[in-house]
Amino acid sequence: MNRIFGTSSNKKPRPSLQDAITSTDSRIASIEVKIKKLDGELGRYKEQMSKLRNGPGKNAIQERALRTLKQKRMYESQLAQLTQQTFNMESAAIATENLRNTMATVDAMKQANKELRTQYGKFDVDKIENMHYDMEDLLEQANEIQETLGRSYAVPDEIDEADLQAELDALELEQEDEGTSYLADLNKAPDFIDEPPVEVSETEAKEAVKTTA
Repeated sequence: MNRIFGTSSNKKPRPSLQDAITSTDSRIASIEVKIKKLDGELGRYKEQMSKLRNGPGKNAIQERALRTLKQKRMYESQLAQLTQQTFNMESAAIATENLRNTMATVDAMKQANKELRTQYGKFDVDKIENMHYDMEDLLEQANEIQETLGRSYAVPDEIDEADLQAELDALELEQEDEGTSYLADLNKAPDFIDEPPVEVSETEAKEAVKTTA
């Protein structure tokens, strides 16, 4: 029986949606060529009728033109149907592709969710909180140590700022007194001179210089 009727394994694979779209596009291209050819014939018939007078010859050409025009209308109807079929199949192909992408996205999200559960399952929230508290205690101890090391020794805790300002003012007065006494010593005559210096006018000074020269 298998030799006569064959088996199911010998059946040809069913055409895919893309195969159907390709076949329909080929038929559309063939019909468009035929319509273009009929347009050319109608153009020739129109030119011939314009040159002929009314009579049997012109009537015969009109009948040919009418048959050609009917044939063109038939092809145009088929072309519209095939174009709509192609549009429907392309829409179905887009929807199928979107569905595949959606399924792939869902699968990827499931895998990511599984991995996240596996990874986060290794963490103990209580241990992390305890570690956080331990870190806070250590930082607080470190701050206390720094404050202890930064203390000043042999310095009274309470210092009167008014006393400090008074002492500073006294130092400034002492410096002013020392500067004044220094200038007075410069203007004072030496101890080995018994008489005070005598002022000399400019005329006497010039005559003394000329005499010496």
